[in-house]
Amino acid sequence: MTAQEGDPSHPGDITRLLHSWSEGDGAAREELARLVYNELHRRAVALLRRENRGHTLRPTALVHEAYLRLVGQRTSWRNSSHFFGVASQAMRRVLVDHARARHAAKRAEGGLRVELTEALASAEPREVDLLALDAALDALAERDPEQARMVELRFFGGLSHEEAAEVMGVSHAAAKREWSLAKAWLFRRLRKAPVADRA
Repeated sequence: MTAQEGDPSHPGDITRLLHSWSEGDGAAREELARLVYNELHRRAVALLRRENRGHTLRPTALVHEAYLRLVGQRTSWRNSSHFFGVASQAMRRVLVDHARARHAAKRAEGGLRVELTEALASAEPREVDLLALDAALDALAERDPEQARMVELRFFGGLSHEEAAEVMGVSHAAAKREWSLAKAWLFRRLRKAPVADRA
């Protein structure tokens, strides 16, 4: 999969290709990869920018690993928002798996950290362990699956309110409400997580 020039935000074309792919068209899958690469890469860059400086996973590697997980799924794709929503789950899993592997290898360093800045609209930028964030999201999913999904879509997938609302099948107002409630809950939960050493 290689980067292509231009803006890949052609939801109609993406939806058409997704439907063809779902029906077993291998050529559609290849064309889809070319069409969505830049957008997935842009989202991966934004996501990894929140991670600590020592992170070894690069945006291209994150996109490729997430895409491999996507093509390995048997999914009836609905539209482009559905695709990018599932891609956000794949990117979360890749990042968490990478963090677990590095945490096991470098336990003394305290694992990998992700900065919660404007992505979760915190008053103070701070860093928390990515594994702590993943555990907090799992806990939130037990309490309120819709709110956890909203965070996954917005934070890990980089979806807008409108895109997330479409993926979840809710109104824009409901999406904003779920996002606000989820952020507040997560910050309370993560308040106990240690702040990264900035020395």
